[in-house]
Amino acid sequence: MADTVSGAVVPPRWNLETVFPGFDSAKYRDTKDSLSSIATELDTKLSRLEETPPFQAPAEFLPPLRELLGLMNREKAVSETLVSYCYAVYSADTTDTRAMNELNAVEEALVPFSPLYTRFRSVLAVNESAVRPLLANETELEPYRSMLEDQLFWASRQMTPGEESLAADLARSGASAWGHLQEQLTSTADCLWDESTGERKTLVELRALAHSPDRSVREKAYRKEMDVCERISVPVAAALNGVKGTNITLNTRRGWPGGAFDAAIEKSVRQGLLSRKALDALLAVMEKSLPHWRRYLRAKARLAGLPSCSFYDLFAPVGKTTASFNFAEARSVVEDNFAKFSPDMGAFAKKAFDGGWLDAEMRSGKIGGAYFTFMPLAKEGRVLCNFDGSFSSILTMAHELGHAYHAEVLKDEPGLLQNTPMTLAETASIFAETVVFDAAYENAAGEDKLALLEMHLQDGCQILVDILSRYHFEKSLFEARKAGEVPPETLCSLMLRAQEKTYGDGLNPEERHPYLWLVKPHYYSSELAFYNFPYAFGQLFALALYSRYRSEGSGFAGTYRDILLGTGRLDAVAVTRAAGFDIEDPAFWESGVSLFVEKIDEFEKLVDARMASPQE
Repeated sequence: MADTVSGAVVPPRWNLETVFPGFDSAKYRDTKDSLSSIATELDTKLSRLEETPPFQAPAEFLPPLRELLGLMNREKAVSETLVSYCYAVYSADTTDTRAMNELNAVEEALVPFSPLYTRFRSVLAVNESAVRPLLANETELEPYRSMLEDQLFWASRQMTPGEESLAADLARSGASAWGHLQEQLTSTADCLWDESTGERKTLVELRALAHSPDRSVREKAYRKEMDVCERISVPVAAALNGVKGTNITLNTRRGWPGGAFDAAIEKSVRQGLLSRKALDALLAVMEKSLPHWRRYLRAKARLAGLPSCSFYDLFAPVGKTTASFNFAEARSVVEDNFAKFSPDMGAFAKKAFDGGWLDAEMRSGKIGGAYFTFMPLAKEGRVLCNFDGSFSSILTMAHELGHAYHAEVLKDEPGLLQNTPMTLAETASIFAETVVFDAAYENAAGEDKLALLEMHLQDGCQILVDILSRYHFEKSLFEARKAGEVPPETLCSLMLRAQEKTYGDGLNPEERHPYLWLVKPHYYSSELAFYNFPYAFGQLFALALYSRYRSEGSGFAGTYRDILLGTGRLDAVAVTRAAGFDIEDPAFWESGVSLFVEKIDEFEKLVDARMASPQE
């Protein structure tokens, strides 16, 4: 069995046995089989309502609505547990054909629910005159108010039940399959690294070397990465075209107004439970911040003795710190700092580490990056990351455990109220990351302080500059894909154009990253587009919350937990308003950016001082 000892020095593999003992276990089979009975019962109850004239008395519609919500809560818990479990097994080893087959089988078992939810929304719409008074007056439905109002909206953005059923069925061999192809290719593609020893490195390992303190290693890894990306660019470009082509077709058929981009962004805003006014305010402030980030990059280049930074310098460590951590030390950093903010959050981190919730080992076949996934039936989650001993990888671990704590807060909520919009989901993770970073920064001095400050600005640059470039790229991609297939060389051109628009003279135009569209998995979701701006939202909102924590002290921990609890019941505007913020006002976003500008000013001063007094 994988090493899940809590004090392990080496990065552990996770333990999934507390969720299911395995694919052949009775527990797994029974859970999987229960989907069919839930679908049958839901179909029966919906059929009765469809055959009944619209309800005139709101109170008469409450009992059947209560039954439907109960069934849907069960379905959410079962389906999300099964999908999360199968994907966890698969993502830890993408060569595991059994895991891939089980994931496909679960996705097939979920196909009937798409038309059932379509019918549910239609029933709500037909009975809207009864639903509205219930939402206004019925205490029992108070937790579901925002969700049901949202479902009424989505009723106006859906095809017929038959068409939605076909779309869900085709997705398994269409858009979802394209996404799996991108994962398989990018997680298994490799190259010869050292001719003398025959050592090979995967694309994931090459990308991890972007953090190497040795520029020659970073440059070599970058050029190898470009070669590997070019080699697999044709099939991955086909995957991207397949996903975005599907998005465009379905958005049109579902009645989203405007062109390919307008339809996609409006849908994304709605999925994020955001408002277009709030998004426009956020994007405008991000654009306005670009000159400051270019100042930061020029200062980093000066410090390194370079005319300008290349893409492979973006993650280069600064300062002469040689800090490296084994996994046990990394665990202590996260657990101790979580506990300082909130004993509840610290106890949760201990529970996750002791329970074998983390798969942190780097290995071939395991997907790159990091993610958190939740299994509602077990009331447990799992974190996948690729721990390399750096402080940056500790922050990644804290980030994902922030997601995990968010799920822990919501674990006793009904399944339908555990769903969190993209925007608010990233807030919890970035807040947790900030807790760990700020503690380290406060205790640092000299070279370590310079290194940590630059690391903080690295992250900010990625979230406010690179994320903006990805937004611009995806906007141009939707517009290009509407006109036809987009070949790899055009995708590269669009990506470089987006990077020029954001990084500008802060990055060497000859050594940027034309293949970022290939290695970033967010572009390959069959249902989500523009999964980039939520990170900027989460970053700046988390900073605002952290600022409140600094002023209010330990008492803020309870307020923070209440904010997380509200994310399953309210939209982003309402949740943030409850916290005392107006996210539709650019001034809110500027207050978050101003904290970064202060740090950029501080970084420039440290660099100037360092250049005036060179270190031996």
